[in-house]
Amino acid sequence: MSPKLVLVEPAGPLNVGSVARLCRAYGIEELRLVAPRCDPLSDEARLMAVKGLPLLQRARLFPTLAAALADCGRVVATSGRPEGEPLPLEDPDDALAWLLASDPVLPSALVFGREDRGLSNDELLQAGRLLQIPTPTPHGSLNLSHAVAVVLHDLHRLARQAPAPAVAAVAQAPCPRGVLEAMLSDAEQLLLEVGFLLPHTAHARMAKLRALLQRGQVSAPEVALLRGLVCQLRWASRRPFPSSQDH
Repeated sequence: MSPKLVLVEPAGPLNVGSVARLCRAYGIEELRLVAPRCDPLSDEARLMAVKGLPLLQRARLFPTLAAALADCGRVVATSGRPEGEPLPLEDPDDALAWLLASDPVLPSALVFGREDRGLSNDELLQAGRLLQIPTPTPHGSLNLSHAVAVVLHDLHRLARQAPAPAVAAVAQAPCPRGVLEAMLSDAEQLLLEVGFLLPHTAHARMAKLRALLQRGQVSAPEVALLRGLVCQLRWASRRPFPSSQDH
């Protein structure tokens, strides 16, 4: 199964059309657009799509990146920033090899950010791996469609070289993003209730927890365990304390 290719808030119809053409050339079967800032079916986009036009016409639209990734397991996002990432930046071959080891039943995704400012830290934290395309200059950022071309070329090259994923790798596949996000939302509410989190610092502290879980690549059974723990702690925290007369 080919990964879903996700563009976050693309602003250039020429880029969107070019990416659809690249998807068609490299066998990507689904294009997902998050809150596009242009008309993805404009004349310009259609002109650039060429044989990728049918894929462009059936591209799925989502209001947020979380919604676009809710059914996905392994997610690789791209970043052009040299430092300050919430997860370690990896060489494209390493990140894409990890993506190729995805559970064949659970969709995987490649995420590309906005042309002008890329992906936010919160969006990057929704990926299991971050890759950066190496360039010979420190400010060698690429046009969106050019970045997609480089990554899809590398993915295709690795797919031709790679053996079938090991059973152990599939067994440890990350859980769907939507399941993990639901558990984190429950946990945040509980931690606010019991005072471990404060409203003005909750976002930053939950980002650290999300990064920790992303690095660990928790599986669906592990997330179910954590969600059960949260539910039990919530029940216990809401029980009335026994008075001294009860002893």
